[in-house]
Amino acid sequence: MNFKRYGRPAVIAIVAALALSSCAANEGGTASGDAAASTLTGTLNAAGASSMGAAQTAWIAEFQKANPDVTVNYDPTGSGAGREAFISGGTAFAGSDSYLSDEELAGTFASCAPTSKAVNLPVYISPIAVVFNVEGVTDLNVDSDTLAKIFAGTITTWNDPALVALNPDATLPSSAINAVHRSDDSGTTKNFTDYLFQTAPSVWTAKGADTFPFQSGEGAQGTSGVISAVTNGVGTIGYADASQAGDLGTAKLKVGDEFVAYTPEAAAEVVAGSPLVEGRAADDLAVNINRTTTNPAEYPLVLVSYALVCNEYADAEQGALVNAYVSYIASAEGQTVAEDAAGVAPLTAELEASVAAVLATVK
Repeated sequence: MNFKRYGRPAVIAIVAALALSSCAANEGGTASGDAAASTLTGTLNAAGASSMGAAQTAWIAEFQKANPDVTVNYDPTGSGAGREAFISGGTAFAGSDSYLSDEELAGTFASCAPTSKAVNLPVYISPIAVVFNVEGVTDLNVDSDTLAKIFAGTITTWNDPALVALNPDATLPSSAINAVHRSDDSGTTKNFTDYLFQTAPSVWTAKGADTFPFQSGEGAQGTSGVISAVTNGVGTIGYADASQAGDLGTAKLKVGDEFVAYTPEAAAEVVAGSPLVEGRAADDLAVNINRTTTNPAEYPLVLVSYALVCNEYADAEQGALVNAYVSYIASAEGQTVAEDAAGVAPLTAELEASVAAVLATVK
């Protein structure tokens, strides 16, 4: 990770301080400790990205085993709804596939102490799969221009010359393309549209946003809705967190001169080579993903999901619960649980240390 605003010496110094000062604050907050020793109690409510739903289910199960007097609720309502709930004070933290914008950060957060703001902490890295269901087609290559034209509604049949040229060994039918997008505000959509805007700007003229920008295609609610619509439709194509792709076909993206299939490793590689967003506070770890990479070892259509948390909470007990739970999910142990449950890429050791360093100051 290229930490332009959070250098390695600073990370090491703060992590050293964490070892000395935060043990008491996080006591009982891991999933591997003795449940009888846990001192945590209370209920922690969160909402947000549906992409990390499988990981959250696994994280909660393990965390509650070690902390039997804590109840964690996570509602996978989508990134946009999760951010709104967190900002309004309806939840103690949010999961979001898009980081808080400058405009959102300039506002107030009802759960935070009056002088506190929120920060973006990466906890989940996953490729976004381009999923498809076309009779007789098992492999599909796309480049970003062609993908952009499909979702903008200007390529409308599977045997379009652009698709035929990219797939000379496939028998593509003359049937219509049914492109499925998220109907709700979604961080997955923001990452997908940001990829198209950066890699196919002559076709995809709308900047990355949580709301799908065109009227073409079919809208579906949530990750599960997209997967259901692609699975049960005819000649369908969509985008979703790769952990939810199931038995659907998944397209290879052109990166440089090669067609690249998604893998957790390739997703981790592109994030590791990406800088942080410039102009943010030192404790904000929003990542500016390098979408335009030409390195075939990297898969640029990737999402980084964040835990959105307060620097300081108005309710100290909620702050302690958030600190313990997010510290767990961002730890090596928590990342292994997510990897096993959802096939995602774990945080690098450096990024894991940076998240821990910020959490040392959250209360």
